[in-house]
Amino acid sequence: MSYKIMTDNAPKAIGPYSQGICSGNLVFTSGQISLDPKSGEVVGSSISEQTHQVCKNLKAILEAAGSSMDKVVKTTCFLSDIADFAAFNEVYSQYFISAPARSCVAVKDLPKKVLVEVEVIAEK
Repeated sequence: MSYKIMTDNAPKAIGPYSQGICSGNLVFTSGQISLDPKSGEVVGSSISEQTHQVCKNLKAILEAAGSSMDKVVKTTCFLSDIADFAAFNEVYSQYFISAPARSCVAVKDLPKKVLVEVEVIAEK
C-alpha cells in the first residue's frame, strides 16, 4: 500500500503531484527545488545557496515519511549548468554522507529558473 507524504516543512507541490510517496519500505520524493517552505519564493542565487535549500527540503520530506538523509539509496540531480558540478558536489556531499547511487545531468531549464533540482529514493 502506498500513501502521500505531506509536510509544512517543505514547499507545497506547485503542480499536480505530491511531495513524496511511501510505497512498501521505500520513500520516493518529488524533485525539490530551492523554494522556501513558508514563502514559496526561491532561496539563493548561487548553486551553493540553492543546493543547501534543496537538501533542507528533501530532509524535511524524508523525516515526515519516517526516513532520513542517511537512508537515501539513490538520487537524481538536475543542474541548469554542468559548470556548477563541482560547487554542487561540495554542498551535496555535506548532506549525502552515505554516498548513495546517483545520476547527475545538465538540463536546458528548471522550474522558476532555479539552478538545481534533486529527487531521492530512500529506505524507511
